[in-house]
Formats: sequence, structure tokens, C-alpha cells
Amino acid sequence: MPVPRIKPGNYPAILSYGFRPFFLLGSLYAGLSILFWLPLFYGHLETASLFAPVDWHIHEMLFGYLAAIVTGFLLTAIPNWTGRLPVQGWPLLLLVILWLIGRFAVFYSGQIGWLAAAVADCAFLLAVAVAAAVEIVAGNNWRNAKVLAPVVVLFVANALFHIEAHLDGLTDASRRLGIGAALVLIMLIGGRIIPSFTRNWLARENPGRLPTPFGRFDAMVIIISSAALAAWTFAPDGLLVGLALLAAGGLNFFRLARWGGDRTLRDPLVFILHMAYIFVPVGFVLAGLAILFPQTVPPIAALHAFGVGAIGSMTLAVMARATLGHTGRDLHAGAGTCMIFAAVTVSAVLRIAVSFTSSTVVLHASAALWAVAFLGYVLLYGRALMTAKLRPRAVRA
Repeated sequence: MPVPRIKPGNYPAILSYGFRPFFLLGSLYAGLSILFWLPLFYGHLETASLFAPVDWHIHEMLFGYLAAIVTGFLLTAIPNWTGRLPVQGWPLLLLVILWLIGRFAVFYSGQIGWLAAAVADCAFLLAVAVAAAVEIVAGNNWRNAKVLAPVVVLFVANALFHIEAHLDGLTDASRRLGIGAALVLIMLIGGRIIPSFTRNWLARENPGRLPTPFGRFDAMVIIISSAALAAWTFAPDGLLVGLALLAAGGLNFFRLARWGGDRTLRDPLVFILHMAYIFVPVGFVLAGLAILFPQTVPPIAALHAFGVGAIGSMTLAVMARATLGHTGRDLHAGAGTCMIFAAVTVSAVLRIAVSFTSSTVVLHASAALWAVAFLGYVLLYGRALMTAKLRPRAVRA
């Protein structure tokens, strides 16, 4: 008898698996908050937050949106790794409530105080790390325990973000630390699922050259890249740091080239994973060039290559694929899904371009496309996230 993946209970379908509430709320928040951000940036709107407007924007993208998607992914992947039942029902609802409390605490930190806001906000990632650790230990799944490290670093970065904002008025190292934690997760998990999904599709649909599986080279690239990110976090102006970032970029370009993405054009669900990962080496190269040639390459270009490009595109790609697979639907990207993939990719390219041109028209276009991508995901996949998993179609005799 197969182990049941969901324990029956008196709760709605949206609380049956971690990806359901967190993908839905996270993507809705990503789309709406960017529409709020531009008027806030121009001074037409205000928050009740102690964070400066740019810090509020960065914080909510990293520790609001990204934290929700990482949580949804982990709470869905860990049961597959351990064979245990997923976190669902009331425990899952409590995590969702913690996430919502964090969003309100940050927005109203000017009224409740920075320390109360920090504690309320950081409680979510701490609870997620503890919940993930408990499941991994209980399932004796030590092989995947390493994914906890970036989650813990993301929690530390969030705490440091609050402290920096309180002491200095603006944040610095905590921004890069949070981005670095997200990139390590992408390099670690993406480095496994991208060649795996690519191999499966190519073996079935396009026989020939297959992607190189995860090996020692990949481990070396992740170690070198993580070291470069750590140096960039705390010494962002050093010449050697710039060279290390360029080296990490070159290694990640080569790593991506080994996965056969050029052969997956006919499957958007696979091809978008490769397109999303390409922003990782692009970001490394831009960060390195910004140190070596500060008059030519602005540092913000790398931040948006990492943030809008790598993080935004990869999370959207993973959300779409996971939602289809875990709700019993065919792994097929329709016209709407292709549209939101194109929207987030072009949004990233335009946002990087704005770093060099300062064009308000291009900035508005990038923001609009980001909103289209994530609110489009809500419209396309919201019903699937909120309703029960489809049953396999009966085979007629």
C-alpha cells in the first residue's frame, strides 16, 4: 500500500500542502507590492514603517515574497525526501498567520516600534527553519539537511536588516546577505532539478545529448560562488572580491552550458528554468564589473539581475511546475503560462537596463511586466491552489 501523501482532516484544500497558501499569497503579494512601490518611491504614498521606502521594498521582496515561496517549496519537497506526511491543517495555518503578522509588523513598525516589528517579522523564518529541521531529523534525511543552511542565513539576514535599519537608517550588508542566501538555494536546488527535469524531458521527447548530472564540479562551483558571495556581502569594494565574483560568474555560465538548455525550446516549463538560471552568472559578472569599473557599471545592476532575474524568474518557474504537478494537472505550459514566463524575463532585462539608463519609461514597463507575471500566476493557478487535487482519469475498458 502506498503511503498517503495527505492526511484527511477538517480543513480546506488550500491547507493540505505548504505550496498552496504560500505560493498563492506570495505571488499575490509580489504583484500588488510592486504596484504600491512605485508611488511610494515617488513620494505619492507612504507607509507607517520605520524603514526607508527603498528598504521597505527590498525587505518585502526578500523576506516577504521570497520567504513565502521558499517555505512553500520546502514544505512540499521535504515530505518527498523523508516519506513523512506534509505539514498541513492547523500547523500550516499557524505558519501562514506568522507570515501575515510579519508583513503587518513591518508596514506598521513606526507605530509598534522597531524591536517589536523585528521579533514579529523574524519569528516566521525561525519557525520555518525549525519545522523543516524537525521533519528532516524525524525522517532521518541527513542528505538534504544542507538546504537548512541558506534558510538559517536568510533568517540571520532578516534580523541584521532590522538592526542595520535601526542603527544606521539604511541597510547595507544585510541586503547582500539575503540575496546571497537565496542564490545559494538556487544554485543548490536548481542545480539538481534543472538537469533532472531536462534529462527526463529529453530522454522522452528529444533523444540525443543529455545534461551532465550533479557532480564534484557542481559542488566546487557552489563552494566558490558561496565564498564569493560571502566576501561581496562584507567587503563589496575589494579588488580580489571583484575577481572572485567574475570567476564565479564564469563557472556558473559553464555549469549552465552543461545542462542542455538549448535543446528544450519546445517545452517552456523546462526552458524557463534554464532562462532563469542564466541570471545567476549574469549577476555575478555585473557585481564583479561594478567593483572593477565603478564608473561604468552601477552596483544596482547586479542586485536586480539577482533579484528580479534569478530570484523572480526561478521562483515563478518552480511555482508553475510544482502547482501543475502537485494538483494533478498535466505538465503543460499553455499560452497564459508562456506569457507570464515571458513577462518576468523581460521585466528582469528591462530592470537591469534601467540601472544604466535611469529611464522612467523603462522602469514603469519593468514594474508593469513584473505585476503581469505574478498576478497572472494568481489568475492562472489560483483555482488549482484552492481546490482539491484532480483525480487520475479513469481508463475505459
